[in-house]
Amino acid sequence: MKFSLMNPNGTEKSYQVLPDEAINDLSIDFILEALTEKQNERPHLRGMLIRVPMEPEIIRYRHDVFEDFLRFPELRKAMTELTLKLSDLRDLERFQMDSDTSALWSLINRLREIDDYIDCINMIKATLNDLDVTSKGMRDLRDIVTDIARESGFDELKADIEDMMNQARRLKSVTIGINLDKLLRPEFAGIVSLNDTKFTDSGILSRFKGFTDQKDDLHHGANLGEGRRYHATTSSSSKMSAGMVVTEATTHNIQLQDNATGKDPLSDAMRKQVTQIMRHTVNDLKSRIKKYVNVNGYSLISLMPEILFYNRWAELTEKLMATGMPLCKPAITDPDERNCSFKDVYNLKLAINKARGEAINIITNDFEFSDEHRIYILTGPNRGGKTIFTQAIGLAMLMAQWGVYIPAGSASISPCDNIYTHFPADENDTVDLGRLGEESQRLSGIFEVATRRSLLLLNESLATTSVAEGVFIAKDVVKSMRYLGARAIFNTHMHELASSVGEINASVEGDSLAESLITGVHDGERSFKVSIAPPQGVSYAADIAKKYGVTFSQIKEGIDGKKPADR
Repeated sequence: MKFSLMNPNGTEKSYQVLPDEAINDLSIDFILEALTEKQNERPHLRGMLIRVPMEPEIIRYRHDVFEDFLRFPELRKAMTELTLKLSDLRDLERFQMDSDTSALWSLINRLREIDDYIDCINMIKATLNDLDVTSKGMRDLRDIVTDIARESGFDELKADIEDMMNQARRLKSVTIGINLDKLLRPEFAGIVSLNDTKFTDSGILSRFKGFTDQKDDLHHGANLGEGRRYHATTSSSSKMSAGMVVTEATTHNIQLQDNATGKDPLSDAMRKQVTQIMRHTVNDLKSRIKKYVNVNGYSLISLMPEILFYNRWAELTEKLMATGMPLCKPAITDPDERNCSFKDVYNLKLAINKARGEAINIITNDFEFSDEHRIYILTGPNRGGKTIFTQAIGLAMLMAQWGVYIPAGSASISPCDNIYTHFPADENDTVDLGRLGEESQRLSGIFEVATRRSLLLLNESLATTSVAEGVFIAKDVVKSMRYLGARAIFNTHMHELASSVGEINASVEGDSLAESLITGVHDGERSFKVSIAPPQGVSYAADIAKKYGVTFSQIKEGIDGKKPADR
């Protein structure tokens, strides 16, 4: 059984992939940069951010696990150490499947990794036993590592590792014999022995030095002395004697290629032969270690990206909380309700910038989707906060379903099955169809895949055509939203569209009612507060005109105040 901190046992991994448009319009890559500065971590995190689960059981499970990570920094530290060890162990699985003999030094590293892994499992077990973790995921993990430590025979394993390490450490040197041809070029090479002592001046090296100082003829024979034998064989058996490993068989000789060109194959040949002669030593250790490779603890390797996800979100959440902005664990309700309510919700991107030191006064809002109004036509002046608010709701919904705290004082979320966005496109994408054609095509594509459980976010859609044409198409789009039954925010400058919500609700059947929502300026000041009210296009313009002194009375007063010669 594969354990996960993202999905409770017995549940299917059901999720929808966030469309590319939504990934861009909701600034997922901006959030990714806030989560980690490490480039190698981003692909793992991004893969998890673009997958949107909607099953309440899975989402609640994740929220509870995240809360344990957030409450206990010492847990995050221990889990980080675990991921580092698990990263090393990924290579161990490849090692087990490798049909070629691994070099002895590679095997030694594997032994060290397993030994470190044992220590890490014991550390996680001790950490979880010391902490009052409350989530099912972390309590189940505590039980798993306890069982691993008990059932995997860690005491016996550590003793085996120590014994194997001691055996491997006995290899201190390799004795090599080389035959030369008539031109004194290396022709054959063979392993003489593997030794458990290093060469010294009193051994072979001193005899070689003595030979080079002599003026006599060549030494007769190839005997290197008592206890040193030449072995021109591939060993079928091996034994350790005082001072050496003696290996006997038939192919440790290698014929070297012609060296007339000056190319020297000796080094490569020797490397291959050292590996060959060590085959039995390596295979003996390898066969002993294989019984531990499938220890059930290695299944924890799959937890690496999940631990990374919770760690990075907990760290970011702490930074956001340090700014004084509220964050909360939302209640998760039935997806079929298609309702949501937020108290003091705000845009995550603004909070990230505030945490980075920008002087930002973030305005929070109360907002809800309910049986009375699931479709909002949001109007307001330029720079009045329409886009920021629309994006804020999309990000809050996503974060709720990712299983982390959301930027709000409190919230109740009925999960959506996906988020579809329609923000202004790059002009390069509209060459073939024109702006209106491109926008219409994208809108049509959304309705081909959206369901009554979806969330639709439209930002200044259909604004590139005339007001009359835009309103005509936009009314049909809102009617389609109502008929579909989805939740939606359509922010726009088309005040006539917002004034038509009563007509739209009456003209088509559906259980998602449209409503006018306003944001922007009050008494000439930008408040960024949203409220349910009829569109106020003229009054907004009057407020702005008055604030900046461009009403007729203000301009007239200025003109009248000038001298006649200056008029």
